[in-house]
Amino acid sequence: MNTIVDVPELRQRVHVFRDRIQAGEILAEMLAPHSDPTSLIMAVPAGGVPVALKAARRLKLPLDVAVVSKITLPWNTEAGYGAVAFDGTVRLNHALTQRLGLTQKEIRRGIQETREKVRRRFTRLREARPFPKLEGRSVILIDDGLASGFTMITAMEALRNAGVKNIAVAVPTAHLESLRNIETADRIFCANIRSGMSFAVADAYQHWSDIAEEDIIALLKNTAAPDGGTE
Repeated sequence: MNTIVDVPELRQRVHVFRDRIQAGEILAEMLAPHSDPTSLIMAVPAGGVPVALKAARRLKLPLDVAVVSKITLPWNTEAGYGAVAFDGTVRLNHALTQRLGLTQKEIRRGIQETREKVRRRFTRLREARPFPKLEGRSVILIDDGLASGFTMITAMEALRNAGVKNIAVAVPTAHLESLRNIETADRIFCANIRSGMSFAVADAYQHWSDIAEEDIIALLKNTAAPDGGTE
């Protein structure tokens, strides 16, 4: 597995970030020594956008979004058994679907509903901005944290499909096992690594709330860069 760059004094701690903005500042400090001026930062919405925006501004790199959404359980919209990416890439946690006894009909319905959600969000967040050219590029993929890691893995697969040459995953917080599951990343940056039976991304933050699509649009508005990214 690739070496994980972390902040040793933040290991196994909770409430280490004031909010997503401060988390983005810390990630920017971690990324700075390794930053390539030709890289593109891509945020996983919703929570990854404010983190990535702060990092992009500090590193003076263009910013765009990699729209991915987890496929949620019929009876619990907070829990997922897979994910769908902006290019239609689907990944399923087959062990979980079998353990939960999900039928093929339920799975197909979940995939279709999530595809529609991703298409709608992709169109709404991009507005008139063209999708960036990714062939041969280096991308820093940012989210506000990794729990299972399925969403990040799916986003990485979609970026590889688009021809991205190098992918650095950068997250403020993650479970150690989830970081081990994203071994296909070329580089991994995570400030706050935790392990154990219980893990929630929100526990790394002192102030945590869901982010509406309107808020994401407001953050991204009027930041279009010439290459189709944002800055």
